[in-house]
Amino acid sequence: MPQPPLEYSAATHAGHKRDNNEDTLLSLPERGLWLVADGMGGHEAGEVASAIVRDTLLDQQHKSLTQAIQASHRAVLKAAANGEGAPGMGSTIVALRSLGDDYEVAWVGDSRAYLWTHTEDGGRLERLTTDHSYVQMLLASGVIEEAEVEGHPDKNIITQCLGSYELQEVKVDSVRGQWLKDQWILLCSDGLTDELDDEALARLLFRCRSPRAAVNRLMRAALDAGGRDNITLQLIQSPLSQRSRWSTLWQWVPHITGRRGPDLALYATALLSLALVLYWVAR
Repeated sequence: MPQPPLEYSAATHAGHKRDNNEDTLLSLPERGLWLVADGMGGHEAGEVASAIVRDTLLDQQHKSLTQAIQASHRAVLKAAANGEGAPGMGSTIVALRSLGDDYEVAWVGDSRAYLWTHTEDGGRLERLTTDHSYVQMLLASGVIEEAEVEGHPDKNIITQCLGSYELQEVKVDSVRGQWLKDQWILLCSDGLTDELDDEALARLLFRCRSPRAAVNRLMRAALDAGGRDNITLQLIQSPLSQRSRWSTLWQWVPHITGRRGPDLALYATALLSLALVLYWVAR
């Protein structure tokens, strides 16, 4: 018997400093496929590149993630050569494919995937991807220390992207794993991680009990922290996390405090007040 689609939530925002959004996302829960792509190349170029990546992966979804991502690299190169978008446009990608209890994450560039596991002692956040970036290369070679990464002036220089005309093929990294209960996978562009470090991500995720609440809270926190770039994120829930009828209803309760009891009390009070007003008007 086929499994029901995984629960997820997604959001994208241009941020406070950009007048256009070059990020793109794809969410196909019925096919177990999600991606975030961060376009580069300026207005009418970066968004073209990331859209080509999305559409190509959609067309190539019957192939492996690595093959589909290589095809999207060639598609961006071909489009630029044909005058679509602009020369030098490119895009990062991080993609998730989930099949049964297994998942695969593949990426190029500095868009990231994290595995979040809910625990009673604060939760555990694990970075599944390793940035294809100049600073990551410096860190791996021992030139800089981990503490120097976040504040490094060349933090946002990436070493490869889809559409890079210097590369006939890109190096697609991937990781496989098995879902456990009470896990989420977070896919995001660097607009989120430039504003919120791993510690902040973990702290915010721990306060949320649904992907929808977590996506809303993370997006709000990134915008409040500056929102200097486009921000895109998706949270996908483990297929082993069964949803009860109450958890389904919980999705419709406004997340004001992030805690179920107070939010339910506030929502119930608001509904009761509305009912009393309507009763008084109808008399």
